[in-house]
Amino acid sequence: MYYVGIDLGTSAVKLVLMNEGGQVISTVSEEYKVDFPHVGWSEQNPEDWFLMTIKGLKELLSKDEMKYVRAMGIAGQMHGLVVLDENDNVIRPAILWNDGRSILETRFLNEEFGVENLGKETGNIAFAGFTAPKILWMKKHEEENFKKIRKIMLPKDYLVYRMTGEFSTDASDACGMLLMDVKNRCYSDKMLNICGVEKSMLPKIHESYETVGELKSDIKELIGFDSNQRIIMAAGAGDNAAAAVGTGVISGVDGNKTEENCNCNISLGTSGTIFIANKDYVDVKGHSLHSFAHSDGTYTLLGCMLSAASCNKWWMDDILKTTDYKHEQSFIKDEMLGENNVYFLPYLMGERCPHNDPKVRGGFFGLSMDTSREAITQAILEGVCFGIRDSIELAKNAGVEVNISRICGGGAKSELWRRMMAAVLKIPLQQVECEEGPGFGGAILAAVADGLYQSVDEAVSKVVKVSEVTECDMKLASKYEEKYQKYRKLYPMIKEFYN
Repeated sequence: MYYVGIDLGTSAVKLVLMNEGGQVISTVSEEYKVDFPHVGWSEQNPEDWFLMTIKGLKELLSKDEMKYVRAMGIAGQMHGLVVLDENDNVIRPAILWNDGRSILETRFLNEEFGVENLGKETGNIAFAGFTAPKILWMKKHEEENFKKIRKIMLPKDYLVYRMTGEFSTDASDACGMLLMDVKNRCYSDKMLNICGVEKSMLPKIHESYETVGELKSDIKELIGFDSNQRIIMAAGAGDNAAAAVGTGVISGVDGNKTEENCNCNISLGTSGTIFIANKDYVDVKGHSLHSFAHSDGTYTLLGCMLSAASCNKWWMDDILKTTDYKHEQSFIKDEMLGENNVYFLPYLMGERCPHNDPKVRGGFFGLSMDTSREAITQAILEGVCFGIRDSIELAKNAGVEVNISRICGGGAKSELWRRMMAAVLKIPLQQVECEEGPGFGGAILAAVADGLYQSVDEAVSKVVKVSEVTECDMKLASKYEEKYQKYRKLYPMIKEFYN
C-alpha cells in the first residue's frame, strides 16, 4: 500500500510517496511563480497549483506504483484567499499569506471591532496575512468581484475541490482564516457578519485525518490511475500542522510517546515558525502568538516570522549572486560566533509575531568600515534565530515551556545555523530521519484516513524517528543571551520610522 503526501508550498508543490511502513519511496518537486503586482502584494494563480500537482503526481508514480495508492493528504500554505463564482471559476488571483495590502482592514478589526472581541470570537487578533482582512479588502476595493463570490477557500482546499469535488477544509488550516472559533472548532457568526460572508460560502470543517472524498474519475484518468481504483482524500492540514505531524510533534493524547516526547517544531523555510502542541486550548495574553487547532484533534500555539530562510536566500541569490550557501558559511569560524558586532532585523516582508507590523522592514545595524562579507552573512543567520526566540519567549510567558524542539525546513540543513539556533534558544534541536516535513505529514494523515493507523498519535509514534541532535553549547548560549537582549531593543527604536 502507498500513500501520497502533497505539500502545496509558496514556491513549489512537493510530493511524497510513502509505503505502509512509513518509509519515503520517492519525492518530486514542481515550481511555480509568485507575482508581486504592487509593493507588499503577493499573489498566485490557483490553476498553476493544480497543473503542477497533476504533473508532479505523474512523475512521482510509476504505473506499477499507481495500482497500490490508497489515499492522499494535502498540506498547504495557510491564509491564502481563493474565491470562486457560481460556475466554480476562480474570480481573481489568490492573495497569499505574505501579502500585506490589508493593513487598514487589519487595523479596523483590531481597533474598531476590538482585540478583546476578536479574542473571544476567534482566539486570535487580526494580522494582515490572515484571510478575513483580505475578504474585507476585496469588499472595499473590488466590489464587483466580491459580489460574484460563491465559494471561499484556502489554497490546499482548492486542490481538494478540484480533485474530489468536495468543498471542505480542516480545523488546523481554517483557524488561520480569522473566521473560526478555534476553541469550539466552528465558524464565528459574528466574524462572518462583519466580513459580509454567508456560511454557505465556506467549506465544511473536518479534522485533518478524516476522509472528505475520493478522486474523481476524470482526475484519475488525467493522472493515469485505473478508473475503478478507489483513492480517498484526507482533509489535510495547514503546512505548519502537517510539518508538526511529519516531525512527530503531537500532544500525545492517546498515550503514545515519540522520542523525547517533543512538543515543539521549528520550521526554517520561507517563513520561520514555532509550533507548540498542547492538549488544551491556550489563550495567550495580547494574542501575540496564534492559538490554533492541531491536526491531531488538539491545539497549538504558533509563532510566525514572515522572513526566515528567505532572508538568507535574498542575501545569497540577489546580493552576492551565488547559490553555494555552504561555501559562504564556511568562512564563519567558531571563534566568530557570539562575537559579531553586526545585527540584522529580518523583517523583509514586514513582521507578524510578535510585532504584528506589516509596514516595518529589515535592516542592518553596527556596520563599519571593517565589516566583512562573512559578518553580514552571520548577522542574517543570527537575526533569524533571535526572531524565533521572540516567539519562544511569548510561549514561556503564557506558561508553556519548551525544553527541546524538532527542526525542519531548508534552513535546518545548515549545521552552522542549527548550532546558532540551539545556543540562542538554549535547548537541544532534533532532526528526524525524513526531512520532507509537511509532505510527509500529509502522507501520514492519508494513512490514518485509510485506517492503517487508528490515530495520528499512533502513526507518529511508529514512523517518525530522530536521526540527529544538535546540543546547546552553554558557553556560546551565554554570549548569545547578551546579543539577544541588545537585539530586542532595535525594533522599538525603528518602528515609528515605518509607521
